[in-house]
Amino acid sequence: LAAVQSDAAFLSWGWRVPFLLSGVLVLVGLWIRISVSESPVFLEAKARAEARAEADRHAPAVEVFRTSWRQILTAIGTRFGENISYYILTSFLLVYVTSHLGLSKSTALNAVLIGSAVHFVTIPAWGALSDRIGRRPVTLIGSVGMAVWAFAFFALVGSESFGVITLAVTVGLLFHGAMYGPQAAFISEMFDTRVRYTGASMGSQLSSIIAGALAPIIAVELLKDYDSATPVALYLCVAAIVTTITVAVARETRGRDLSAVLAEPPRTVKATSPEIA
Repeated sequence: LAAVQSDAAFLSWGWRVPFLLSGVLVLVGLWIRISVSESPVFLEAKARAEARAEADRHAPAVEVFRTSWRQILTAIGTRFGENISYYILTSFLLVYVTSHLGLSKSTALNAVLIGSAVHFVTIPAWGALSDRIGRRPVTLIGSVGMAVWAFAFFALVGSESFGVITLAVTVGLLFHGAMYGPQAAFISEMFDTRVRYTGASMGSQLSSIIAGALAPIIAVELLKDYDSATPVALYLCVAAIVTTITVAVARETRGRDLSAVLAEPPRTVKATSPEIA
């Protein structure tokens, strides 16, 4: 739409078309969530919990912070560089190419479109590779690669050549995919069955708020204050290093028995005699 419409028409009504069409994805997502049954390990854990009639259980959100706060921090750190890099490679690039370099919007949009097509194909491949060699090695390929590519990315984009910009975006998204591909399995495997859904959601969404939501704003302000992409590249590099350090010290989760318990929550001791009381 941006390619066939004027800026005025696109800003007036054109943007609403893809926005409304994306509502179809909501229906698809809802259908998937309703159709997919609970995992066998969850059903087994639920049955054991009901058999024991655990009255001292807390709400999952409370329990996950009591027993798995380290895993939540690990999940946040794992997503930190991935979140920030995606928004800089896609959303911020549109601003940088049009307002700072003075190129057409279609140059940035088409570069991101081509890079995203490659991204779409390679994300499952990175995930499959993590099934074979581990979540940590694949994620580290992405985070270390992104830390290095951060500076090359803006140098290549500064060439103002469509082909070179496309190459910069595509390679950047390849490194992003290496962080993103193993992520669903990696983060889910960090948590015990009883808090897995809540823990994975907490870690993922908190990172989206802390890292992803602020990334375009921070990048734009850095560009405005310094009139240079170097501080943005440094910001991207530091974000990738945060993920690198987090994953480097994290436990490998590939092959973990999902029914195993990492940490039992504290139990309430009930008094059975005046001496204990």
